[in-house]
Amino acid sequence: AFMKFTYAIQFVADMDRAVAFYRDTLGLPVKFVSSHWSEFATGETTLALHPASEKNPAGKIELGFGVPDLAKFHEQMTAKGVAFSMPPTKQDFGGMLARFVDSEGSQVSVSNA
Repeated sequence: AFMKFTYAIQFVADMDRAVAFYRDTLGLPVKFVSSHWSEFATGETTLALHPASEKNPAGKIELGFGVPDLAKFHEQMTAKGVAFSMPPTKQDFGGMLARFVDSEGSQVSVSNA
């Protein structure tokens, strides 16, 4: 399954401060801003900001990949012993998302590309 690197998600303690830094200081073009999820256009890969939590402290990064067929990817990777912390699941935004744990214990998101 061909994977495309689609998102780098940074968990932030202060959304307004983080948006101002990436938008005003670094000059990244804003795709959209909200209190729960903000995105910047950075070419093929989107930089997304998400509020920090106890589970995802400020400064933590999560990678996001897109695949042509999420169900098939999940089936193939499960057969290879990849541990999924969340199987393909419909999200509030309408898309399907899965999460697996990489070799270093980090959560990695996968969605349909």
